[in-house]
Amino acid sequence: MLRGMTTPPAARSLITALHPRLVVTDGARAIDFYTAALGAEEVARYTGPGGRIVHAELRLGGATFAVKDEGDGDPAPPTLGGSSVIMALEVADADAVGAAMTRAGATVVFPIQDWPYGSRAGRLADPFGHLWMVSQPLEQLQPDEIQRRTDAMYGAGR
Repeated sequence: MLRGMTTPPAARSLITALHPRLVVTDGARAIDFYTAALGAEEVARYTGPGGRIVHAELRLGGATFAVKDEGDGDPAPPTLGGSSVIMALEVADADAVGAAMTRAGATVVFPIQDWPYGSRAGRLADPFGHLWMVSQPLEQLQPDEIQRRTDAMYGAGR
């Protein structure tokens, strides 16, 4: 919908959940990474010919996401030249999660550090090209204070 328009109540009532589906080049290895690095629990795995993962469901805290091997018209980030989606994790200890991710093979895009908008956060890329923002809340701020600090951080108002 366009800015300023509202979603009709009937459409809102049809949406019950949002589950990201990560397309990867090696589904089995990706599941190993997500369980080791993030503590994800594998809930289900369905394979096609040759053991290719066509759908695997993982649980991470209260969230669910899926992993599948590239194919059937679904390209993985390396095939696309990168990913424009960032998976955002809110965690109790950003440093510990970031360290676990790097030990398991993730690379640091932006180091974990304190940010003026009230979080300790950083961005990592997993070995399959997906981007993850790991964020630990440090302060409870009102939206106007977050905007003021964001303006100051970027050196300009909106």
